[in-house]
Amino acid sequence: MPELNTMAQPVAVVCHDAGAANIVLAEMQSAPQVKFLPVMQGPAARLWMQHGFKESALWTLGDAMLTARSVLSGTGWATDLEHDARKCAKNLGLTSVAVIDHWVNYPARFERQGASVLPDELWVTDSYALDIAATCFQGQSIRLLPNRYLQSQVTHIAALSASTAGQLLYVLEPLRFSWPGCRQPAEFDALDFFVSNLSKVASSGRLQIRLRPHPSDPEGKYAAWLNENAKHGISMDTSPNLSEAIGRAEWVAGCETAAMVVALAAGRKVLGTLPLKAPTCRLPHAGIVHLRDLV
Repeated sequence: MPELNTMAQPVAVVCHDAGAANIVLAEMQSAPQVKFLPVMQGPAARLWMQHGFKESALWTLGDAMLTARSVLSGTGWATDLEHDARKCAKNLGLTSVAVIDHWVNYPARFERQGASVLPDELWVTDSYALDIAATCFQGQSIRLLPNRYLQSQVTHIAALSASTAGQLLYVLEPLRFSWPGCRQPAEFDALDFFVSNLSKVASSGRLQIRLRPHPSDPEGKYAAWLNENAKHGISMDTSPNLSEAIGRAEWVAGCETAAMVVALAAGRKVLGTLPLKAPTCRLPHAGIVHLRDLV
């Protein structure tokens, strides 16, 4: 990847959430000649090892920042890890680049306790994200890159030969809030709305439905909900990776997760499940069928 080649080496690569980590890991694998100092925690650390890298190769943030000459970070919000890396880079005078992997909440990704720390450059991977970033960060250096992760996912899905008829994959995500007047996390309200309107999706025949947890979801998060909705015969997805899970599906449903965009790119039917009480889906991609429009 030419952009990685131009960064001063060694490059501290700091990721926690899965979205940016998927993109960054794909780029790292395409640039084996670049010297990286990987700082991976949480879902990113699990992805690191799933890609065949060794846990022993990981660095602590402190050690990496003392050695690095530039910093490449994700933009998640599950922890302050990536924010702290950008703050440290600014204090040390290191060039800092951040990868935006989604299409929502751009300014908030760089804010903690009311303080904003922007990198020297932002990297995005499609024209939608480029337009959003240009609006949110006027005057900021923004670079549009090819999405090698998405390309590899689509290629893998296309190579699968599994039967997809009547199969629906629901890709979950932690929305981390509740809608007004609701007593449960928003992702469960979306699930309830989905199962209450299954007839709008499958007017004839029964769907075989699988739930695929988000990489940051704790184990067993949806066990009680599955028990309460046992009549629908819904199971947890056990596919080893996202591409195989999507490869088995005719439909892919969800709220605003990036996995829905992977499914769109792979030619799957994609269903948005945000209920009527929720704001409009913020994914800007054409082709998503929204259940609320069918009700």
